[in-house]
Amino acid sequence: MPNQGNSRTGRAVGGVRELIAEALAERTPGGVRPGELDRGGRALRWVETGPGEGVPIVLVAGCGESSLTWAPLLPELAELGRVVAYDRAGLGASAPDRAPRLTLDAQVEDLAALVRYLDAGPAVLVGHSWGGQLAQLLARQRPELVAGLVLVDPAHEEFSPRAIALAEVALLRFSLLRTAIAPTAPDRGDALARAGAAAVARPYQRRAVLAEHRLTGRAVPALRRRRAAAPLPEVPVTVLSATEGLPRSLRARFTAAQAGIAAGADRGVHTVVPGAGHYVHADRPHVVAAAVREVSAPARIARNAGH
Repeated sequence: MPNQGNSRTGRAVGGVRELIAEALAERTPGGVRPGELDRGGRALRWVETGPGEGVPIVLVAGCGESSLTWAPLLPELAELGRVVAYDRAGLGASAPDRAPRLTLDAQVEDLAALVRYLDAGPAVLVGHSWGGQLAQLLARQRPELVAGLVLVDPAHEEFSPRAIALAEVALLRFSLLRTAIAPTAPDRGDALARAGAAAVARPYQRRAVLAEHRLTGRAVPALRRRRAAAPLPEVPVTVLSATEGLPRSLRARFTAAQAGIAAGADRGVHTVVPGAGHYVHADRPHVVAAAVREVSAPARIARNAGH
């Protein structure tokens, strides 16, 4: 007899997958294509846009967030190359992980598996907040998979990552609401709002959000050790810092920690983005797109020379 719980989860995931694809396709020139990878009986899912070839650009969302967070940025990147926005286990359209406890290794291994599955050489990783931490971890642990990093107001273990992660939920809801009521595109906003609601509607999705928030605090000692144990690879690294949304003294500390990430990279650049909140890719998508273009250029040149 089939497992009815798994069957219900499968139907729920299928519904949110379609809603996410619809919402992002409406905003992205050329639409989006769905993708799926079997992770030991668990489906890791994403949407992608742009040409099917070239250096892949993988978007790594913030804590507890789905691929919908990249809605403002996808149109800016659609002509740049193959762009992949994925959902971590249990978030958005991806099936939940049945492991009893979420770990850093599980999240990094999923990201590594996705990059390998794309089978197009190393990828440029664009990581927001907690996603910036995961992007750095993959670069330190599997440098052969990473061609460059764009870190968008990335979390840092020395600056209250749990507080930033908790703030992300409220900011995400505000961002989705703002898009939903935007007078310039009410039809697009409706689709995004429906997808946003579906992305947190199921108990397993909410459990995954809570598990990630707990992980951001629990993982601080491991993040410190891993940062000290291995440098970032010799690839272009751009760190973008927001200016809004935190008290001035806290923002200064957060920005200083982010500047230290760039300073620790051989090819690191740190840029403060005036007027941008924590969701720099929503407030200033063209700035993030320009950084992605610059960071990915050496990999594109090397790839073309190889052909």
